[in-house]
Amino acid sequence: MRRGEESFYVDPLTLEPLTLAEEEIREGNEVVSGVLASPSGHRFAIRQGVPDLVYPFELPAIDRQALQQYEERADAYDRYLPLTFSTYGEDEQTVRNAMVDKLELRPGAIVLETGAGTGRDSEIIARRLGAEGRLYIQDLAPSFLAKNIERLRGVATRVEPALANGYYLPFAENSFDACFHFGGINAFGDIRRAFAEMARVTKPGGKVVVGDESMPPWLRDTEFGRILMNSNPEFVYPLPLEKLPVEARKTRLEWIIGGVFYVIDFVVGVGEPPADLDFPIPGMRGGTHRTRYYGQLEGVTPEAKRLAAAARAATGKSMHQWLDDVVREAARRDLGHGD
Repeated sequence: MRRGEESFYVDPLTLEPLTLAEEEIREGNEVVSGVLASPSGHRFAIRQGVPDLVYPFELPAIDRQALQQYEERADAYDRYLPLTFSTYGEDEQTVRNAMVDKLELRPGAIVLETGAGTGRDSEIIARRLGAEGRLYIQDLAPSFLAKNIERLRGVATRVEPALANGYYLPFAENSFDACFHFGGINAFGDIRRAFAEMARVTKPGGKVVVGDESMPPWLRDTEFGRILMNSNPEFVYPLPLEKLPVEARKTRLEWIIGGVFYVIDFVVGVGEPPADLDFPIPGMRGGTHRTRYYGQLEGVTPEAKRLAAAARAATGKSMHQWLDDVVREAARRDLGHGD
């Protein structure tokens, strides 16, 4: 970790700024060991130049299991991963470049890659960013991150690695121009929070691109689907569309790599989508979207409803306007307000 980089990180739980202590610096400004501390008293160790910002400190069982599985697979991962693409007659570099295209990167951008693994996507992103860019690579598995660091050694882009949990990101809001994650998100203990965190740390207008295995619904009852789901249970995971954050705009879904991996990309917005909910809606019913939602009254008898419909028609008003006028008039009368 470069000295000064501590100001970019925050406590992944409290989002408080971190300060550097007990640092050992070698080769210029490279911090090889030390501690990042928050005002709340949380301490995150730096070992061999890599800050360990994983939170919770005691991972849930599902995350511990996933971490163990990844650590056990680290040595064989790169050796066998190309089989995933060759099984479906896909060219790995073509597929990965197409995914990175969705980030719409510009040279010099600041990008976060969570679940960065051994760096097969990281090196493509780094080439796009150039010497002026910054790429923050994060993973929960130390062995995977170590291979990624080695793969990216010597690239022109400034690379900042850290161990971190993808659903407790150690960054302030609006820190990145784009965020990327491909593979492994199905195993997250809290996928909804992971999506929300990606949106939180990405600047409004920036892109988030996420993907993983999932057999599409229309293939699950085919021989193709049953064979693959039997061989690899990760294909059974459902598509997590309902877990996307409210900030997701212009959301797109694509099935890739034989049609059994999804890629979701969206533009980060601010809060809920904007809309004019108060314009008068023409027609017999009338009202606005908002009054139709909030303006409900207790139910009336069928006879009263028929009388109201006839009276409304006689006045030529919309039902909203007729009811609003009638209720106001009756309320003023019963409250003794007169006119």
